[in-house]
Amino acid sequence: MTDTSKLSDLATGNFATIAALPHGAPGLTRLREMGVLPGTRIQLIRRAPLGDPIEISVRGSLLSIRQQEAELIEVRAED
Repeated sequence: MTDTSKLSDLATGNFATIAALPHGAPGLTRLREMGVLPGTRIQLIRRAPLGDPIEISVRGSLLSIRQQEAELIEVRAED
């Protein structure tokens, strides 16, 4: 799959590569500082029972992010 989609649309357990992170969102600035950058490979580990937050694996670390932030992050899903 070469098209981009939102991180929030990624299925649990799937891998993706970060395609774009918009500037200006305060929560995304902190994610950038933690290594969530374009070109980084991530995996969606799990979702909370009500869907928010989600847990992702990035560079060997597990991060929980809000659904609202995940909707801003564009990814390229891997086959």
